Amino acid sequence: MADDRAERIADFIEALRVEPGSKVRLDRDFDPRYKAGMKKQDGIELLRTGVSLLSEYQERLAAQDTFGVLLCLQALDAGGKDGTIRHVMSGVNPQGVRVSSFKVPSSEELDHDYLWRYAQRLPGRGEIAIFNRSHYEEVLVVRVHPEVLARQKLPDEGGGPDLWDRRYREINRWEHYLTDNGFKVVKIFLNLSKEEQRTRFLKRIDLPEKNWKFSAADVRERRHWDDYQDAFSEMLSATSTTWAPWYVVPADRKWFARICAAAVLAHTLMDIDPQFPDVGEDARRDLLVARGELEREAPAGVPADPYAAGHPPAAHSGGRRKKGKKGRKGKKGRKV
Repeated sequence: MADDRAERIADFIEALRVEPGSKVRLDRDFDPRYKAGMKKQDGIELLRTGVSLLSEYQERLAAQDTFGVLLCLQALDAGGKDGTIRHVMSGVNPQGVRVSSFKVPSSEELDHDYLWRYAQRLPGRGEIAIFNRSHYEEVLVVRVHPEVLARQKLPDEGGGPDLWDRRYREINRWEHYLTDNGFKVVKIFLNLSKEEQRTRFLKRIDLPEKNWKFSAADVRERRHWDDYQDAFSEMLSATSTTWAPWYVVPADRKWFARICAAAVLAHTLMDIDPQFPDVGEDARRDLLVARGELEREAPAGVPADPYAAGHPPAAHSGGRRKKGKKGRKGKKGRKV
């Protein structure tokens, strides 16, 4: 069953994956309204399944305490980052998840290299860290707005025409370093159409309870739409790697975007396949001693071990789960 689930998820997300080394043009290669022929009613149940899988594998990730997972979410304003985090992570243990949102850098952050503030928020082993906007802002917003770059206090030799290619290389190496040390990097771009963004902005204006989510600056930023599309396309082309590929998730339908994000994260955890650790013989002997002491404390008429009484040994063998096969890759469907 685990093998079958892994294979189905791998096939489903393959159409979203940016092939390393490929040249991406968002308007040509990825359709923001793509939904894989799925209906919303069916999608609700699929999302529940995905959340359940995440809960199961997160517990094993925490117990094994070997790997960490960094989920990077990028999107334009109103792309659905907050809602994706809220729905996809709804079933996991909040103790094992940290969300960081990166806004305008502080004076302290500007006194360090551009990756410094992101490195402070990386996950520990056994944890999932979510970057709501990420280090990719440094080749997106900073590129579209040169005045932001000017505040980063780079020396003269630190700028120049090759700045963006250099940052792409530095980011790729940093993510490779993290992966080599047991920290998987998952990168999702929520691909929103210009018309859907306009509709969502108007909804935020029309509904009083959503007014707080809107800023006039959002409309000013929208005027740079074409510049951002070019910056995203070049970023995806340059930084989708075998160790940390990008997934472009169609974001016009929120329910489908959430299914895709859950599937990508579940695929990562199933690929890691963390296991509950085995206890050694000394620890097992200590457990048996503790069990005997607790059983002797049982009140009259109560089973010495209520759990064991209701669960025959065959139902809780306690052995390690077999490691499942990794899902095979399906054919890439472009345009999705």
